[in-house]
Formats: sequence, C-alpha cells, structure tokens
Amino acid sequence: MTDTADVGALPARGMPAPDVLDEIRALRAADRPTHGGRLFAYVYDPGVAGLDELAQAAYAESAHVNGLDPTAFPSLLAMENALVAAAARLLGGGPGTGAPDVVGSVTSGGTESLLLAVKAARDARPDLTEPRIVAPASAHAAFAKAAHYLRVALDTVPVDPVTLRPDVAAVAAAIRPETVLVVASAPSYAHGVVDPVTGIAAVAQAAGVRCHVDACFGGWALPWLRRLGAPVPPFDFAVPGVTSISVDLHKYAYAPKGVSVLLHRDPALRAPQFFAYGDWPGYTMVNPVIASTRSGGPIAAAYATLRHLGEDGYLRLAAATRDAVAGLAGAVRATGGLRLMAEPDTTVVCFTSDDPGLDLFVLVDELTARGWHTQPQLTYADLPASVHLTVTAAVAPRVAEFGPALAESVAAARAAGPAVLPPELLALAGSLTPEALTPELVAGLADGLGLAGGAGVPDRTAVVNTLLDAAPARLRERLLAEFVGLLQRPAW
Repeated sequence: MTDTADVGALPARGMPAPDVLDEIRALRAADRPTHGGRLFAYVYDPGVAGLDELAQAAYAESAHVNGLDPTAFPSLLAMENALVAAAARLLGGGPGTGAPDVVGSVTSGGTESLLLAVKAARDARPDLTEPRIVAPASAHAAFAKAAHYLRVALDTVPVDPVTLRPDVAAVAAAIRPETVLVVASAPSYAHGVVDPVTGIAAVAQAAGVRCHVDACFGGWALPWLRRLGAPVPPFDFAVPGVTSISVDLHKYAYAPKGVSVLLHRDPALRAPQFFAYGDWPGYTMVNPVIASTRSGGPIAAAYATLRHLGEDGYLRLAAATRDAVAGLAGAVRATGGLRLMAEPDTTVVCFTSDDPGLDLFVLVDELTARGWHTQPQLTYADLPASVHLTVTAAVAPRVAEFGPALAESVAAARAAGPAVLPPELLALAGSLTPEALTPELVAGLADGLGLAGGAGVPDRTAVVNTLLDAAPARLRERLLAEFVGLLQRPAW
C-alpha cells in the first residue's frame, strides 16, 4: 500500500478547519503587507474600514455561482451588466453621450482584457494572414503577451526620453495595411503619463484601424481626478476614434482581485471577441471571455465595493490619493541625488538618479529594510533605471514618514556603495545568448545570486537586479523565467 503521509496540500488525514486557517496565516506572515500604505505595487488599498469584510461577504455569497451560463445564474448577469454600465458612464459612454451603444464584458484582470481586445481586432480581419498591432514601447507588457499568444506581430513605437510619450507622427508611420489595432495608455504603468490619445485615435481612425485605450491602471482614477480639477487630457469614449477601453476594478475601484472591464464602442466591435463552438455532442459553448467556468465571487465583491463606496466615496479617495502623490513627489524633490522621471499628474511617482554613487537597486533594498516596498524598473533604451511607486488612498496617512525614510535610505545606499557583480557574471550577461543557457549554467548563476537550494526569495535583490539590468532584453527574459522556475518547485 502506498504511503500517503502528509505531502504538500493533501494530508493523509483531514485537518480541522482552524488548523488549516492557522497554516495559511503562518504562510501569509512572509508576504508583503497588503494594507497600511507601505506597499507601492501589486495591491490597491483604500484604507476604508469595513470594506474588506463587505467584499469578503459578497464574495462568499457568489463564490460557487458559475459565470459559464448567464441564464442559469441571472444574479451574476445582472451584476456584470451593472459593472459594465458603471464603467461605461465613467469613461464617456452610455445614453446621452457620443458613444451611446457601449457594451462590455467583465474579465479576470487587465491582461485578459488586453488579450481580448487584441483577439477582437484580429478576428475582425480574417482576410489578413499576418495581422499586426502598433503600441508605444511604454505600453503594458500584456500586449506583447497577447501578440505572442495570438500570433500577431507587435510593432513598437519609441517614447521620448523626456516626455515619456510616443510621437503621434511616429505612430501614424508605424501603421501598415496589416495593422488591426493601435494602442494608447491612460496612463502608462511605468511612469504614470497619459499618452496623446486624441492624436493616436485620430491617426488610427484615418487609417480605418481600431484604437484601444489601455486604462486598466488609471481608468477608474482619472475621471475622479478630473472632477477634482486635475488637468487630465482627453482619453475616453469622448475622443473620436477610440473603439475600446479597458479598466481594472481591482485597481482604483478598490475591488478584490481579479476584476476588469473591457468596453467596446458598439456591439459590432465586440462581436469578434466571443468564442462559440457547437460541433461536438455536448452543450454549445459560448464565451465572451477566455475562461468558461468563472466564479461569481470576484464579480459580486466588485459590485458590493462600488455600491458601498459610491461616487462620493471615490471622490474622497481620489482626493486623498492626489494629496499623497503630491507629498511623495515633494519628498523625492527634497532628496539630493534623486529626480522625478515625470511630474506626476496621475497616481504614480517615478524617480531615478543621475548620481553615479547612488545605486537605485541598493536604494530599493534599503527602503525595503525600513518597511517601504517599492518597485525597481530596469534600464530600457534611452530610459534609465527607475523606482516606481503606485500610490493609493491608504498612503496618505504615511506620507510624512516617507521623506525621512527616503533620505535615510539614500544615505545608507551611498554608504554601502553600488551592488558589485563578479566580473565573470558581468561578462556572461554581456555575451550569453538565451539559447546558450544550460541547466548547469542557470544553476551556477542562481547559486552565485543566492537563489539556489530552495533558499526562497532573497531579502536583498540589488545584485539580481544588477545582473538583469546588464543583460539584453531576450536574455533577461530567459533568466527571469529560469529563476522563477527555481522558486516554483513542489514541496516534496
């Protein structure tokens, strides 16, 4: 008889529920803090008392409802339609606007929304054997993922190293007869700047090509900031030529993961997004999104969040976020050796350094050691390495603490000096090709960087980031895939 002793998640004997929850809480203790305003990436915290409990209760009410068949679960259909209507109204669509026939779908997140926007554009042109999309180099990496998955060529347009935006004329020049979609960001994730959507949409429209505005990151923040008087440029369905928009509700709508909305200006534009199949003996499959079975939990949680916060709540949260951005940007300006990549006009503070004695990757480690979790961004083309802060309403009470912590971390980073890689590693980073990476070589690199032997995620990552920063993009991708593969191993 096979021994089925406690292996991974499946014990030989079932455990009491409190013990299972204790295990999960113990595992969670190693995670970055999702609340408290000290994590500037990955999570979106409004700092609203009781909102988590409401969302969790709503999630539980619909966790086992299946979005596969809306006729079986009309509650989910009603909530999805309500979320789409709310997003459409916020983004310049719906009755009484220039885009009265906006329709949409609820997806699992921004990446799925972007995949579907590319799919809809591709499938609308079955006459093209080699379809292409045009996107700024600053567009989210999910567009590259969509192009890879869907076998669509991706033509990237450089961004100006000062404005961090693409030139409209360069976008127009990149459009070919095979182009099915042109992309703009509102804002770009890396630097938080809004692309010239009006110009990009105009050149796309003139070429007879769809234009998708990726507002996954800022689509639920920019309208409220505009109402508060911020000079938000046109980016939504009020702009002629914009044919689709994506907005993530699990970002600045502060819903739990993962809920996004993909909107199309009219039903005909959305039609190619659907997948239908009836040539088998089972039920006819009809899916507006990638997944078939979908839990209703995230949708119900998002619905409850929007209903509870309301327009007045989102205005208050946007105001708190605006003030937090201003405070953090002021702290960066006041710290010698740092400069803002762009004057922040959305919800991002992004800074870099021109001081050769200040290693940004070491600075990130020093901030982490002091409880501030930021996101390092590597060198790209003419753009220097930088530090990204996604700012949420929960950051506002912490702003006064950040300036002194930043100054202290800069001083510590200068004292520590730049991260030093062994010369042989630097040489490898400059000469290796992805195809030359062998398992033995990857293991040796991982060992040298402290990633081998089940060590888990290292506390300090400056050396790892320095190696990745020195590597060409294709090698960087392969190294990251290999390193993450080393972390994701079964716990035998």
